[in-house]
Amino acid sequence: MQLVIIRHAIAEDPKEFGLTGRPDAQRPLTDDGVAKMKRGVRGLREIVPEINLIATSPYVRAMETAKIVGAAYKDTRIVIIHELVPTESGDAFVAWLRELKDVPVVAVVGHEPHLSGLASWLLTGQPRSFIDFKKGAAISMEFEGAPAGGTGVLLWALTPRQLRALEA
Repeated sequence: MQLVIIRHAIAEDPKEFGLTGRPDAQRPLTDDGVAKMKRGVRGLREIVPEINLIATSPYVRAMETAKIVGAAYKDTRIVIIHELVPTESGDAFVAWLRELKDVPVVAVVGHEPHLSGLASWLLTGQPRSFIDFKKGAAISMEFEGAPAGGTGVLLWALTPRQLRALEA
């Protein structure tokens, strides 16, 4: 299985959005975030030509990012999973991921610092993060067997700028 982990694109400022009185989970992407993510996904398609399933956190900014990714990968199903909420454990995510053993390429969209901690743990088995995950960045790893801490093999890690530079 190949796992592509994507941090949501640029969203509205948390402090300014907080003044609306709405919960942070409803904070949307900015127009600039949408535009940059659309370009980044064109680059992503150059190195990952097929994604079989996209999973996203239920937060608005992650769902909007997942829809942008999904639009570039036609006929790819998008599912919302609680395991990508920032407060969830890596164990909960891995339990979900293990159920997908017959899905060749899975992409997930979520948040920091949850994603960097999760990716670091999947690659090393260590509970500390060593990845700097910028908004709109992506990392890919593969698993020979069942996903678990320390079993991921890094394929690549790209910043948003690098992804946009790959666009055809």
